[in-house]
Amino acid sequence: MKPQRGDRTKKADEGPKTPPGSPTRAVVIVPQFSRRALKVVESKPIRGIEAKLEEAVGLAAAIELEVVRAGIVSLATIKPATFLGTGKVEEIAGIVRAEEAGLVFVDAALSPVQQRNLEKAWNAKVIDRTGLILEIFGERAHTREGTLQVELAHLNYQRSRLVRSWTHLERQRGGFGFLGGPGETQIEADRRQIGERIGKIEHEIEKVKRTRALHRENRKRVPYPIIALVGYTNAGKSTLFNLVTKASVRAQDLLFATLDPTLRAVDLPRGTRVIISDTVGFISELPTMLIAAFRATLEEVTEADIVVHVRDISHEDAEAQSADVANILRELNINPEDHGRIIEVWNKLDKLNADERARTSNIAARKPVEMRPVLLSALTGEGVSALIETIETRVTANRTILSLTLDTADGEGFGWLHRQGEVLGRELSGREGRLEVTIRVAPDKIALIKRRFPDAVDTAA
Repeated sequence: MKPQRGDRTKKADEGPKTPPGSPTRAVVIVPQFSRRALKVVESKPIRGIEAKLEEAVGLAAAIELEVVRAGIVSLATIKPATFLGTGKVEEIAGIVRAEEAGLVFVDAALSPVQQRNLEKAWNAKVIDRTGLILEIFGERAHTREGTLQVELAHLNYQRSRLVRSWTHLERQRGGFGFLGGPGETQIEADRRQIGERIGKIEHEIEKVKRTRALHRENRKRVPYPIIALVGYTNAGKSTLFNLVTKASVRAQDLLFATLDPTLRAVDLPRGTRVIISDTVGFISELPTMLIAAFRATLEEVTEADIVVHVRDISHEDAEAQSADVANILRELNINPEDHGRIIEVWNKLDKLNADERARTSNIAARKPVEMRPVLLSALTGEGVSALIETIETRVTANRTILSLTLDTADGEGFGWLHRQGEVLGRELSGREGRLEVTIRVAPDKIALIKRRFPDAVDTAA
């Protein structure tokens, strides 16, 4: 779009006027790279450009920006100074003026120099994909742990933005003492302050990790299997979590609606008790600094007995989203091809028409049994019972049920059994003062229990 003549009369430093209290007007730009440019950005064109545009608008909406214009910009080469070519920069400058936008979101990774030059050219705040995701995370974090993790990622991002061409950062501060040297530059001072703050936050996060480790040790003493829900953001994890656990975790049609992890104990139909964990949603090109910062939270996933990968099967980029989740799981040292540990869920059946449902069911049925996904709708509840049955079958597959007797007065022994496995039942024996106990245990606990209770027998034997 060419700029309007009236816009040219505005002073360069005047900027758009936004009424107090109203949302920031934003322009969303999604680059579409040619094959030549892709070699530079090292990206793979595995997702549709229209879906990328929809996701970019969704990211802007997640932080309550008012998107006044959104579009796709084709790129043959990436300009080191401005990322976009001169003509595109001028065209977008006209759009920004015409729409009176205060912010431009470029759905790509911008260098500090590119970001600064674009801000000058457009006379508006410019934010890249990493910066916007960090802003969303900062708004969503509510717990002390989440706030620390987001601040750590923010500071690492800000430190990378300190470039020497910012003139106010080149001024020197005076040295100390009578013969003090030239002192440190402003940029050095800022880097030092950011570095000190990063050190303090990392120390606090180490405390969080130790606390989480203690919690996990406590859970191991009462060994309930951990079921972690993972998936692309807005795939329906929190809706499924709420349905299964009867919890009230925030669940909206919104990117990154849930950030802080939530754990709930659930009793499955055949008596197995598990702990289900809802985790932060993944997204393509998730900033590495965020993965690093949230590693303490994501350790709940790495420690899980079963990982439930929730997919939005109605989304046009479902396969690309699945690939993005698999890549992040690999970064967490989880093998996405471990079908003994991974249960794949194809969610949002309610969004498919009859033909699409039939085609999806046929695709799922043709997969090997160990790789076959569970089809469901977390919104309507359809298929959720099948998922619960699959989880219970998977959890108990390698566990043995033992039957034994102990003295009714042996409270310490009964408590010890609770720490070693899952007590399924107890009832008074025909012999006076004796209690019959049924317990499900992991294979490595069988010998330990039989040493203490020699009469323990495998009920399946």
